[in-house]
Amino acid sequence: MLLAIDIGNTNIVIGCIKNDKIVFKARIATDHIRTSDQYGVEIKNMLEAFGVKKEDISDCIISSVVPPVFNSVRTGVIKVIGKQPMVVGPGIKTGLNILVDVPSQVGSDRIVIAVAALAEYKAPLILMDLGTATTIEVIEPDNLYMGGVIIPGVKVSLDALTQRTSQLPGISLDNPKKVIGKNTVDCMRSGIMYGTAAMIDGIIERMEEELGHSSTIIATGGLAQFIAPLCKKDIIIEKDLLLKGLNLIYKRNK
Repeated sequence: MLLAIDIGNTNIVIGCIKNDKIVFKARIATDHIRTSDQYGVEIKNMLEAFGVKKEDISDCIISSVVPPVFNSVRTGVIKVIGKQPMVVGPGIKTGLNILVDVPSQVGSDRIVIAVAALAEYKAPLILMDLGTATTIEVIEPDNLYMGGVIIPGVKVSLDALTQRTSQLPGISLDNPKKVIGKNTVDCMRSGIMYGTAAMIDGIIERMEEELGHSSTIIATGGLAQFIAPLCKKDIIIEKDLLLKGLNLIYKRNK
């Protein structure tokens, strides 16, 4: 069984994969001050909660966009399973031709998502990941990774709004009933949710104009299920691209 871990800015996604099937998927909070021992205990407890013994783990693969946390998680994994994990980074075979100025600067999570999407859908693709940041990237035929955009995420924007205004409260990200809100909370919820959806529609429209053709649009990430249905574009929601991509990259490199 493969232990797959993606370290994001807000959450760490942990999953186990057996025979290309996801056995379980869970999230723990990303904490910059947590030690390797603490992460090791968290990971061990998560495995046990889903009925997985450390003896069941044959190997591990990790991707990370949070360098200060990566070493703690990697060391914690080694303490739990006694094996050195594979790390997504320079030198790893992905099958992508990354056509950006500095390929090493592309976040490993974006690469993992692209690999997973190309295994299930035919390019051209536009891929969105709605998490701490909202990223939108373009994949052209022949596995050409063309680049994309990085935007402050929904919760990051909302936090900035509430922290910098005196009278606006914190709110939950429930789906708004209408675009035109009748009270402060509804106005904020409508603005952040429909505003993000409209921004995504607008960026995709400009991308397709720049490319000269339409693309299959796929969304993943913790907030995809809330924002994508509000968009006018036809968007496919895929919840498990990260784990699927990590499994594919592991198989290509092992």
